[in-house]
Amino acid sequence: MQQDKDFIVRFAGEGGQGMVTAADSLAQSAAQVGYFIQTYSTFPSQIVGGPTWAQIRISNKPVLSSGDQLDALIAFNREAYDTHADAVRDGGVIIYNSEEFELEDDGRSFGMRFDELGKSTGNPRAANMVVLGAIAHLVSWPQQYLNDFVVRRFTRGRPNDEEIIKANIEALGLGRDGAATTSFDLGELPSIEKPDWDQVLVNGNQAIALGAMAAGVDTFVGYPISPATTILVFMEQNLTGEDKFVYQASSEIESINAIAGAGFAGKKAMTSTAGPGLSLMSEGVGMAWMMEIPLVIVDVQRGGPATGLPTKTEQSDFQIALHPAHGDASLPVIAPGTVEECFTAGAVSLNWAERYQGPVILLSEHMLSERSQNIPTPDVAGVVDERRQVYRGDNGYLRYESSTLSPMPVPGGPGSYVANASEHDPMGDTTHRPDRHIHMTERRFSKLALLNDGTYEEELANEPIVIMPWGGSKGPAREAYDELLAQGIQYGWYYTMYLHPLPDALLASLKQKELVIVPELNYLGQFASYLRSLGVRAEAITQYSGLPFGVRDLIVRIPELAASMKQGVVKS
Repeated sequence: MQQDKDFIVRFAGEGGQGMVTAADSLAQSAAQVGYFIQTYSTFPSQIVGGPTWAQIRISNKPVLSSGDQLDALIAFNREAYDTHADAVRDGGVIIYNSEEFELEDDGRSFGMRFDELGKSTGNPRAANMVVLGAIAHLVSWPQQYLNDFVVRRFTRGRPNDEEIIKANIEALGLGRDGAATTSFDLGELPSIEKPDWDQVLVNGNQAIALGAMAAGVDTFVGYPISPATTILVFMEQNLTGEDKFVYQASSEIESINAIAGAGFAGKKAMTSTAGPGLSLMSEGVGMAWMMEIPLVIVDVQRGGPATGLPTKTEQSDFQIALHPAHGDASLPVIAPGTVEECFTAGAVSLNWAERYQGPVILLSEHMLSERSQNIPTPDVAGVVDERRQVYRGDNGYLRYESSTLSPMPVPGGPGSYVANASEHDPMGDTTHRPDRHIHMTERRFSKLALLNDGTYEEELANEPIVIMPWGGSKGPAREAYDELLAQGIQYGWYYTMYLHPLPDALLASLKQKELVIVPELNYLGQFASYLRSLGVRAEAITQYSGLPFGVRDLIVRIPELAASMKQGVVKS
C-alpha cells in the first residue's frame, strides 16, 4: 500500500460474531496512536443472527467517508465472502474463517481458525484479537500499538484484568504469526504524527447528547427505538445532578407530551426517536407549535415507511420533519452531516427552540448514529446556553398579543396563562374568529425569521452548476466533488445543516444557479423538491438501498445528471 493511500477493512459475517466490536477495537487503537478514522456498520434488526458488517477507514488525513474499495475483507462465514469479495480492490487481501468454510487458492485469500486460536489463550472471546493481530501484520503495524490499546481497554479495576490483558495480547500474537506464514503484504500504513490537539472518539448519537448537555438540557424523555435508543441510554447515564430529569416513557406519545409539559414549565426539554415515533408524535408536535412551547425532537432517520428498515440508513424523513403536524405548521429543521456537526446541532437545536419558543427537529440518520469518528474535543465551555425570554411583569399579561415573539410566562410567576391546543386569542382563550386565526397563524410563522443565523459552506460560487448534499451524504458527496475537481471537472459547492429556515444569503445564491445537484438517500428527492418550491432549479441524485452513497458512484452520476440537464433530459 502506498504512503498516500488509506487503509479500509471490512468485517463481515453473522450478527453476534463480533464484527462491530472488532471494527471499534481497531478504530480505538488507531485513534489512540493519532490516525484519523471513520467507522460504519450495518446489521439486521434481530438481536442475534442475520448478515452484518462493519467497516473502518484509517488515514493520516481527515476522513470524509467510510470508503468504497476494500484493502482487506475479514469474512466470518461463506455468505460474507460471497457478498463482499467483489468490494476488495486489486491487490487486496481476504482473510476467512476456515472453521466455517474453505476456499481454493485464489491468490488473494487465506484462512485462519479464528475461534480455535482465540480459545487457545484461555479467553473464549479472543477471536477478534486474533483477527486484529493478522491485520496488523498485513500493514506492518507495530505490535505495541495494539498492546497499548488492550492494556488501556481492559484495565478496569477488576480482579481478572491482568488475565484478560494477557490472553488478548497472546491472541494478537497468534493472529500476527498466522498471517506471517503467508506471503501477503499490504505495505505500511501512512505515517502519522499524533495531533497536538485533544481529540475524542465518539459516534453521532453520543455527540448529539453531549451537545445538548453543553447547551443546558434539563429534561430528557424518550422511548427506545432504533437507531435512536443510544441517545436515551446516554442521557440516562450522564444527564444527572440537581434539576436534571431523564425518564424512559412507555410510548412516543407519552414522550412528546412529557417534554411539552417540561417546556411549558420552563425547562430545556428534548426527546429522541425515529420515523415511526415521529409519526406517532404528530398531534403533540402540533400542540407545541400552537401553544408555542420550546422543545427538541431528535429524529434519527432509518429506512421507511412503517417499520421499514430499522437498522439501515435513509434520508426520507425530511418532508415529515418540515411538516410533522396537520394544518399550517412548518418546523425548524437542523440536519448535521458529520459527527462533529452532531455536537453543534445538539446545542443549537435547543437554543433555537428557546429563542423562537417552539418545537425544533434535529434530523440525524442511522449512518451518523453508528459512525464512530475521532474529532477535536468540543469546546464545551464555549457553547452558549440560550434561554427564552421570560415574562416578569404584572398579572393580566397577554402572552399572544404581539405579532411576533413575546416573553413567555412560566408557571409560578406572573402571567402564567397559556393556550391549549385550540386556536386562541391574545390571552390564550379559545376562539374561532377568522381574524384571530389569521393573526396567530402569521405570528407563528413570523417567528421563524428569528432563526436566520445558520451558517453555510460555499466554494466556487460563480459556477452555474453546484452540488449541495445534506445530512450524512455530505462526506461521500464532498469526496466525489474533490475527485471531480482533480479530474478537471468543475462545479460549485454549497452545504448547510440549517435546512429550514435556510440562510437568506444561501437561498439567494442558489436561486441564481442553472442547476443545483442534490445527492440524497430517498426515492422522492425530498430536499430537491423543497428547494424547487423556494424557486431553486434543483434536481436530486437519489439512492434508497439502505446504505450510504458510494463515492465512485457519485463521481459517475454527478456529471451524468449535469449533462442530461443541459440536453433537457432529467435522469435523476
